[in-house]
Amino acid sequence: MQLVKGVLESIVSREGAAGAWLRTPLAPGEVITAQSGAFERDPQESSTTDEELSRAGSPGSRGGSGSSSTTPDYGEKRLPQALIIGVKKGGTRALLEAIRAHPDVRAVGTEPHFFDRNYEKGLEWYRNVMPKTLDGQITMEKTPSYFVTNEAPRRIHSMAKDTKLIVVVRNPVTRAISDYTQTLSKKPEIPTFEVLAFKNRTLGLIDASWSAIRIGIYALHLENWLQYFPLSQILFVSGERLITDPAGEMAKVQDFLGLKRIVTEKHFYFNKTKGFPCLKKPEDSSAPRCLGKSKGRTHPKIDPDVIHRLRKFYKPFNVMFYQMTGQDFQWEQEESDK
Repeated sequence: MQLVKGVLESIVSREGAAGAWLRTPLAPGEVITAQSGAFERDPQESSTTDEELSRAGSPGSRGGSGSSSTTPDYGEKRLPQALIIGVKKGGTRALLEAIRAHPDVRAVGTEPHFFDRNYEKGLEWYRNVMPKTLDGQITMEKTPSYFVTNEAPRRIHSMAKDTKLIVVVRNPVTRAISDYTQTLSKKPEIPTFEVLAFKNRTLGLIDASWSAIRIGIYALHLENWLQYFPLSQILFVSGERLITDPAGEMAKVQDFLGLKRIVTEKHFYFNKTKGFPCLKKPEDSSAPRCLGKSKGRTHPKIDPDVIHRLRKFYKPFNVMFYQMTGQDFQWEQEESDK
């Protein structure tokens, strides 16, 4: 991870804190405030309890079923062959719900957080959380905090080195604001985005230790994964295209998983009120099923100067991420169009 760290340290070295936060693992959902340095818990949107996981893995539960049918009482529970590992506020829930419409996919609806919070419970606990599958079906789960968890790549590799990994990425500036918006909805008393984003607003020093900012340094986290997995086992899904062209992105996902392209444009209906696609069953006349009210929240208005400084901060890391993945997500182009 020395290349990305070197770039980051050159950007924030004037603050004298680069080495400290680079050495400190980011706990799932952790926020480091710019003022006090104190750790404040910001649970994942769909933070999962043991009770929920127990229900998900119990016989007859629908928690692990694909959206097209109930969980079968036959088959067997298997460790997942594919994981949606991130990123938070990138579109992972939308992707999970869409892929669950495929008859050859079974995915647990809750986030197991096995490779970050529950690893000490062992693989049998993890297996028991999974839904039952038949031969030829794929078992999946999604936990967005895996992507930024230092130990996750090694742990997943030790489970199965051929595990397929899916990462949903989104313009890191938009992602950071969405992350903040989620926290604000639960804790209205927190400081403004502008206050949290800077160590020194006058000097324009970005606080890269704040998780909302740090998660979006995708190149930094990806280097950790590439120590254990080849790029051929990682699929990068565009959170933006998941909204504008969900069928196109889902075609890539199904190809990556070795599945027949069954989830197509017939499965999506664009909801103008929410501003993103909703899922429907092509053969069903019922109303499309949209993500809950926690998705598509209105973002607070952010000072344009702050947006500009964040874009400048992220640009070298975005370019590095494009080079590492061989994909241009055109976030700079997207911003110049605004």
